[in-house]
Amino acid sequence: MFIATLKGIFTLKDLPEEFKPFVDYKAGLEKKELSDDDEVAILSIQGTQSNHVLILSSYSNVEEIRKELEEAGAKINHTTLKILEGHL
Repeated sequence: MFIATLKGIFTLKDLPEEFKPFVDYKAGLEKKELSDDDEVAILSIQGTQSNHVLILSSYSNVEEIRKELEEAGAKINHTTLKILEGHL
């Protein structure tokens, strides 16, 4: 199982350009229209070149995030989990 580690939490307006295609893709999957103030977490999946996007307004608790990552074959590290918990 891969480990997911937080790269950063950004508002859409402050999102680095390199992550915009990933966020656009995730928003399309969730059929969400994002505003400039929506918070997005970018997770790095260690051992891969992959990023995992979390649109934080889509989750009510960290268990939902943990389940999503497990379905993708990843486990979230403890520090990342605590930081995300503070943003939900």
